[in-house]
Amino acid sequence: MRILKINYKKLEKLKLKLVISLLRQGKVIIFPTDTVYIPVADATNKKAVKKVFQIKQRSQKNPLPLFVKDIKAARKLARIDKVQEKFLKTVWPGKVTVVLKRKKTKMVIYGVAKDTIALRIPSFKPVNFLLKKLNKPLVGTSANISGKPPSGNMKKVLRQFKGKKYLPDLVIDAGNLPKSKPSIVLDLTTFPPKIKRV
Repeated sequence: MRILKINYKKLEKLKLKLVISLLRQGKVIIFPTDTVYIPVADATNKKAVKKVFQIKQRSQKNPLPLFVKDIKAARKLARIDKVQEKFLKTVWPGKVTVVLKRKKTKMVIYGVAKDTIALRIPSFKPVNFLLKKLNKPLVGTSANISGKPPSGNMKKVLRQFKGKKYLPDLVIDAGNLPKSKPSIVLDLTTFPPKIKRV
């Protein structure tokens, strides 16, 4: 597991060529976001998504949330009516993950539920840059062993993976992130909508 230390304040100015290259190769990278560290991976790459499940020791029956670059990209994956779209435009980009009814699409996505899909547009320029350059949805789950707390503290993140069989290919160590909780999860497939995580 390679660790690359980067100054958090300088992260937005970097072109992140190495990260983009590795993601295109199906690698898994621990990366900072607007909430906590995540194991980012190409959601259209079966091998990469499988590795995320292995790293997190997470059951494949527990679907993964995804990051998308914009509302247009979200509409390709999910059924979004006008009322939902109006709401999404008020919370995206931001710290809100929404569960929507999944669309049948030519794009093959791994690690998500059969009938629903959880999506978010983050509010963090480096992640948005990756989404734009790759033009694919990315896995957007937290970088922790399942059952353990997610964190923006790099030492706590690394401690969870110490001595484990499956490890990320690269860790972008931007130090401790500004304090934040994981995103709110809102299920828009029900009426009224349900808050699944605050």
